[in-house]
Amino acid sequence: MTLASMARKYEARKVPLGKDGERLTTSAMIASLAAEGYETVDAPFGQALLKLAQEEERIVGLTADLSKYTDLHVFAKAMPERFYQMGMAEQVLMSAAAGLAREGFIPFATTYAVFASRRAYDFIAMAIAEENLPVKVVCALPGLTTGYGPSHQATEDLAIFRSLPNMTIIDPCDADDIQGMVPQIAAHDGPVYSRLLRGKVPSVLTRHKLDYRFQLGKAQVIREGKDALVISCGFMTMRALDAAEKLAADKIDVAVLHVPTIKPLDVETILAEARKGGRLVVTAENHTIVGGLGEAVARVLLTEGVTPTFRQIALPDAFLEAGALPTLHDMYGLSTEKVVERIKAWL
Repeated sequence: MTLASMARKYEARKVPLGKDGERLTTSAMIASLAAEGYETVDAPFGQALLKLAQEEERIVGLTADLSKYTDLHVFAKAMPERFYQMGMAEQVLMSAAAGLAREGFIPFATTYAVFASRRAYDFIAMAIAEENLPVKVVCALPGLTTGYGPSHQATEDLAIFRSLPNMTIIDPCDADDIQGMVPQIAAHDGPVYSRLLRGKVPSVLTRHKLDYRFQLGKAQVIREGKDALVISCGFMTMRALDAAEKLAADKIDVAVLHVPTIKPLDVETILAEARKGGRLVVTAENHTIVGGLGEAVARVLLTEGVTPTFRQIALPDAFLEAGALPTLHDMYGLSTEKVVERIKAWL
């Protein structure tokens, strides 16, 4: 938190009013991402997990008092005998999931991303990753998807888990990714950490690419373009696609490469796209600029001798402010408008 932000913390707040004069309110915890023009799917993770569990009896669900806020309640209501409520004890949650995996189950353990990456890291490292157990850690409120401030904003989770051996890492863009990833990570013989968008989640990718299907470990070109290439993950792929449409009106042609699997990284596809000469290469992620997709891509490019003009769109290396998501996304450069501004400035 900066000195300026500390000063703002104690300023009188201006309450926004609607056209009718009524007060406008936004929940900092559960506000939906701005996704104008996209259809939404209700609780895609919970629905996909329930569907798969009806076919695969080894699947069990666990949470740390957050079934409603990770959409695991859909599974819990339908299959209470395969659901475990561990209470506010994330270390116990991960240890129990490891134990169930040792007994032949496929556990899906859900909590908030901050609690998994900070509070339960050692238990995930020693009980799950070091033993290479098939526990699927699926976490809501990734990056800047809540306005509750640093206690709930998991802006460094990808960096933390990227350094953990055996761990597969996923940052899904939308409902299409989430529904597609559930059966694939369940079938993966090893631990997985996945970020999660919950509630009413937009369906983005199939609107831009009708034949899009999530593929574990694979990056996919969603949009072609000759002037710039945006390599993105998470909901920033949605922002990149929206920005590309706006930039097209100014005769700026932007390609978008969606990278839902952060580890293992699809090096072959990234290099193939980055080698297409003459394009600005930009990475875009809902994560701190330190240790996430941007640095992973930069390492690949440099070690392979591919040196396009390279820029990053990411969150700063700082503890972020609290507030309404649209305000915060604009403040920290994750809004569509800010993506458009930065790409224009770099070209």
